[in-house]
Amino acid sequence: MARSVAEFLVNQLVAAGVERIYGIVGDSLNPVVDAVRRTPGIDWVHVRHEEAAAFAAAAEAEVTGKLTACAGSCGPGNLHLINGLYDANRSRVPVVAIASHIPSAQIGTKFFQETHPDRLFTEASVFSEMISTSRQVPRVTRTAIQHALTAPGVAVLTLPGDVADEEVPDDDAPILIPGACPARVVPNLQDVRALAEAINRSRKVTLFVGAGARDARTEVLELADLAAAPVGHSLRGKEIIQYDNPFDVGMSGLLGYGACQSAMDDADLLVLVGTDFPYDSFLPADVPTAQIDIDASHLGRRTRLDLPVHGDVGETLRLLNPMIRRKTDRKFVRQMTKKHADLMGKVVGAYTRNVEKTRPIHPEYAAVVLDEAAAEDAVFTVDTGMNNVWAARYITPNGRRRVIGSFLHGSMANALPHAIGAAMAEPSRQVVALAGDGGLSMLLGELITVRNYDLPVKVVVFNNDTLGMVKLEMLVEGLPSYGTDSPAVDYRKVALALGIPAVRVEDPKDLRKALRDGLRRPGPALVEVITDPNALSIPPSITSGMIRGFATAMTKQILGGGMGEVMSMARSNLRNVPRP
Repeated sequence: MARSVAEFLVNQLVAAGVERIYGIVGDSLNPVVDAVRRTPGIDWVHVRHEEAAAFAAAAEAEVTGKLTACAGSCGPGNLHLINGLYDANRSRVPVVAIASHIPSAQIGTKFFQETHPDRLFTEASVFSEMISTSRQVPRVTRTAIQHALTAPGVAVLTLPGDVADEEVPDDDAPILIPGACPARVVPNLQDVRALAEAINRSRKVTLFVGAGARDARTEVLELADLAAAPVGHSLRGKEIIQYDNPFDVGMSGLLGYGACQSAMDDADLLVLVGTDFPYDSFLPADVPTAQIDIDASHLGRRTRLDLPVHGDVGETLRLLNPMIRRKTDRKFVRQMTKKHADLMGKVVGAYTRNVEKTRPIHPEYAAVVLDEAAAEDAVFTVDTGMNNVWAARYITPNGRRRVIGSFLHGSMANALPHAIGAAMAEPSRQVVALAGDGGLSMLLGELITVRNYDLPVKVVVFNNDTLGMVKLEMLVEGLPSYGTDSPAVDYRKVALALGIPAVRVEDPKDLRKALRDGLRRPGPALVEVITDPNALSIPPSITSGMIRGFATAMTKQILGGGMGEVMSMARSNLRNVPRP
């Protein structure tokens, strides 16, 4: 039986394990949508914005490790995908995006809604091609799937509506060629020996671990023990290496906490393990540095590099660890882990003082109560901004939980659509969208998607009526905050109007019960927490430039008549200022 291009493509996606396509229907996309309707094993998920479709597909791929798909109609429809696709591609998750196109005879004539998706999506993908004729199927479509799975990343197929309706000439062509198992990337033994010699002769070694160590946790901890090395981590490395780790010293970067920065600065050898940490200002320029990465293009592009090792982290450490002589001098690791424990108690844990009497609610306290109330295998999706900070510092990993966010692309509004994808993929698992009021308001319509599919997404909104991270950025640069405040919105009423059970919490005494009840409720729920708008994160390393920036901004605010706001901010943040 002859099949159209759209039917063949949909069948290929099903054969590759795709169970749903996220998107919004539209004229040029109709052949694909109708093919989904008629094909067993795949569903169409109607979101309210194509950006949310891409985020949802990315989260599903992140949680399951399987290929996912999203789609947008011609012109504006598929253009809306691009932000979520950038995020998915930078997170290296396998997504196929179908960008439907104007009629093929009209391409190049400035036709209604004409864009050039095959060009526009190049930077946001590992593969972007247009299907101009049915004769390209199945090879081009199959190639797109292979690229998405093996890079991994985003593969974009631009498909004119009229071509989608053409018949595929060779109906006997195989739907899909089975993918090969991932190759082993084994490092050069000479580089491994050089790293072993450097570790053996160094007195103070620090490991800084990222997401590239996901399948090598045991080997990393073995190396830390052998080298008596404190272990810091990036944000994406937190869920992999922080829990049950006696060598843990926390995280670096603007969101960081604990003794990680000191452990890196005071080391005489820093080993970057599976991380492409982008913030070079937090990486010491005067400390000899080694780097292990499966992608050779990452080596040395962020900071100084004395010892490069190109290879998979697990493969590298299985060769490296037997070469390491176990250090008997444990002074450095003891100092750093003790400093970390002290900082966690005095600074990061400072929210514990009289918090049940303090209004507005400390966001740190709200994050801790959420952490305690959530399931042991919960999936947290986290908005960019201050919610990223509170999640990084207070959500406790355990090897079963997942924390998903726009950690490399840094997009606002990702938490809710990410939660949709995670809940679609694993509806029996607790999914918590930790959203800021700024992020939630940006893609607020996706609450309709949650209600429409009765998804068990628990939306926890930290509502402070301001863009807190932007405010902090302005203060660091010496600028008084401007344009960061939002009008007061009662998100509880919005949720209730959509038929989603919701509560609003203003008194911290009510917080624990509200979160516990909301998380236990079947189906969707929203808990709105009114948090302190002046609570800002203090980075683990405070530079003189930051201090000057804060001082300048505060002076400008006072001279502008904002003395009350300055005092309120001081009271809100004194608890977080590092103390000896």
